[in-house]
Formats: sequence, structure tokens, C-alpha cells
Amino acid sequence: MSQFIKIYPENPNPKEIEKVVKILQNGGIIIYPTDTVYGLGCDITNTRAMERIAKLKGVKLEKANFSFIVNDLSHLSDFTKQIDTPTYKLLKRALPGAYTFILEGNNKLPKAFKKKKTVGIRIPDNTIILEIVKALGNPIITTSIYDEDDIIEYTTDPELIFEKWQDKVDAVIDGGYGANVASTVIDLTGYEPEILREGKGDIDIIF
Repeated sequence: MSQFIKIYPENPNPKEIEKVVKILQNGGIIIYPTDTVYGLGCDITNTRAMERIAKLKGVKLEKANFSFIVNDLSHLSDFTKQIDTPTYKLLKRALPGAYTFILEGNNKLPKAFKKKKTVGIRIPDNTIILEIVKALGNPIITTSIYDEDDIIEYTTDPELIFEKWQDKVDAVIDGGYGANVASTVIDLTGYEPEILREGKGDIDIIF
């Protein structure tokens, strides 16, 4: 039975955060707020949970383009190759924020990502998900939850999200209404930053 967990972004209740962390540690998948659209995620160390998410998205896990959420920049070296100073300064300027940065992955990536050369990293400007990741001690997978409606690309109301997803996930976190614009995706693996998708994050901060 899926849980609907209310958490306030201004002052996340540690008991509710712990409840979510336990779900993740037990291999559960959750829907949670970010600074953009609501996301679907699990602990990146749990391959079975990642496979469940890939199935929900209709893709094979090895072909899925999932990003990670980390709670601060100090965790980047766990999964990415050495970052040069200009790149680090750019990340520090933009994060936390509504961006997904594509960086070169290293050989410490989880098993499901071993064949990938790059990895998408997010640090959303949202205290709820950052507190969850911090308490979990591992990054979590993040992928947007689309709506089949042609007009509304993303559902923003957590109660409607719960109605639709409660049979497919272990918990939906109600952190208030979400945005309906996804993150700006920027590839930092080339000589110059390349905008792959213009979203909520202001691109002027990049150049």
C-alpha cells in the first residue's frame, strides 16, 4: 500500500524524512518534489528498484537516461571524473538550482550505469529532497513523471499524482504544488557548455 506523506519545505519534519529514508532503504520507489517538476526516484545502490522505475518509464535499465540527485557538490567526485576549476565555479554558481548537468562518469558508478560514459547530476533548490538524500547517505535516481495529457505535460498537484501513481510506487511526498517546467539540461563534457534542453533554469548563469 502506497503512503502519502506530507512534508513542509520550510522546515521538513525529521520523523517524516526518516520514514521516506526507510522506504528507500527497503528498495522502495518514491515520488517527491524538486524545484521543478515532481520526480520519480529510488536509492542508486538498489538495482531492483531502478529496474522498477525503468519499467514504469517503458525503457530497459541499461538504456535509461536517469540522473542523480546529490545533496551537495562534495559528493560529485564519488561518481564523476576530475572537474576543472571553471566547471566547478559554474556548478557552484548554478547550484542548488533548476539544472541538470551532464558530466563524465568515473568507474565508481553503480553497476547499472557501468556502460555509461556520462552522468546527469542535480542539486535541486528544494529542502525536502536534499534532506532525504542527506539522511539516506546515497544519491537517488531522478526522472520526471510525465502526464499523458497532451496539454498538461506534468502534473503539479501531489494529490492528483497520488491518485494516479499509488498502485505503482511506495510513497508520494506532498511538498506542495510543483512547477510544470522541467530543469535546464547542460552538457559539460565538451570544450564549451552545451544547452541540451532549455527549462526552468536561467541559461544566462551559464555563459
